Amino acid sequence: MSIKPLADRVLVRPAVAEEKTVGGIIIPDTAKEKPLKGEVISAGNGTKDEEMIVKAGDNVLYGKYAGTEIELDGEKYLIMRQSDILAIIE
Repeated sequence: MSIKPLADRVLVRPAVAEEKTVGGIIIPDTAKEKPLKGEVISAGNGTKDEEMIVKAGDNVLYGKYAGTEIELDGEKYLIMRQSDILAIIE
């Protein structure tokens, strides 16, 4: 399935959460920190007021509560506005 975000929205694949152990105890998935970076999979065309700066393939940083989680073909993604992206990682 292919998704093309509209206007100033971006589809992001979050980075995999790091697995941490504390003194030999494995922290369960529900307690893991939500990743704050990911890869742009696709982006809309922007709006007349806001040019689309990010593009597919960019690695980005975003806010902790940015975007809406969706699941496609068993994989989790975020759809967010370009303004929710804090920086492009180069």
